[in-house]
Amino acid sequence: MSTTEDAIASADAHSAHNYHPLPVVVATAEGAWMTDVEGRRYLDMLAGYSALNFGHGNRRLIEAAKAQLERVTLTSRAFHHDRFAEFCTRLAELCGMEMVLPMNTGAEAVETAVKTARKWGYRVKGVPDGMAKIIVASDNFHGRTTTVISFSTDHEARADFGPYTPGFEIVPYGDLTALRAAMTENTVAVLLEPIQGEAGVLVPPPGYLPGVRELTRERNVLFIADEIQSGLGRTGKTFACEHEGVVPDMYVLGKALGGGVVPVSAVVSSAAVLGVYRPGEHGSTFGGNPLACAVALEVIAMLRTGEFQQRATELGDHLHQELGLLVGGGAVESVRGRGLWAGVDIAPGHGTGREISEKLMDRRVLVKDTHGSTIRIAPPLVISKEDLDWGLEQLREVLRG
Repeated sequence: MSTTEDAIASADAHSAHNYHPLPVVVATAEGAWMTDVEGRRYLDMLAGYSALNFGHGNRRLIEAAKAQLERVTLTSRAFHHDRFAEFCTRLAELCGMEMVLPMNTGAEAVETAVKTARKWGYRVKGVPDGMAKIIVASDNFHGRTTTVISFSTDHEARADFGPYTPGFEIVPYGDLTALRAAMTENTVAVLLEPIQGEAGVLVPPPGYLPGVRELTRERNVLFIADEIQSGLGRTGKTFACEHEGVVPDMYVLGKALGGGVVPVSAVVSSAAVLGVYRPGEHGSTFGGNPLACAVALEVIAMLRTGEFQQRATELGDHLHQELGLLVGGGAVESVRGRGLWAGVDIAPGHGTGREISEKLMDRRVLVKDTHGSTIRIAPPLVISKEDLDWGLEQLREVLRG
């Protein structure tokens, strides 16, 4: 067997089969390129589901991590450390908010947002104890914890994991009428992805997010924007909500906040919302650790320049122009997205999303399928136009195939 085959066979023998990765074993990576254990180079057109917005091995982020590794990596929140205050201050400023509650993973941040909304509902809005309701959208993806999958509509994510956590109402994504009808006096929050990533990079209809914002204000309900995938430059703005001129009550952040170096997530909101917590009511040993804060501070500094947002806008316009030319040719039914983020629906008879992904892998381009017939394209924001065009040419060749 080859080195690749050995590594995959060993992984299959000793790890739970909760993923079905493409048969490539990455050994090194830089920028938008990854190299496997046998020296083959691949163009990364997924960027770790936006965790690698700034590319593999970004020198600014690596140097920030190395410098902090020499100082202190973990104190727990039992003590203060000298990077924490600046991290919270700078992230709050970036978001136009007041307070930050740091965690580690995106799912942890979503769980924190759910807990925060419920506590706010009881302590501030006056909802009767145990009666808080949170409205979510169908086809959502907010993580894999027991509570989060309780409001998923994905059968694979839910099956055999019950009993499920109550307190959630699911309405169709993009449907303001259904959202309005679902609201009651016990509704404490509406939790949405401004663009649904796992569902296939679904962009809501124009006016939907402003409508959600208006409705939640009218009904004294928190609007929580899960920008874990869509945020921090991916769509050409710092936050996808900005495309519709919307500011939510709470941002849920993750993935790119850690620069692909360490897991960093956070809930960012007002003092009126995050101020509901008292010591001991919520926490995380690693949340807001010195290493995470050091890397995230460098991410925030990079975003403050606007360089990466501009890059995602310009290259994203080019990406969508080129992908749009594929629609109507028989192999592609539709293309959606914003910035350097696209979902491509493959027409029946031209292969499943998985099959197209495997063919692209053979041509040294890595993407990810979802929902059977869709492939997702989300390269690092540092990708060159030349490399992007080369990747798109491989896709055209596969579709001609």
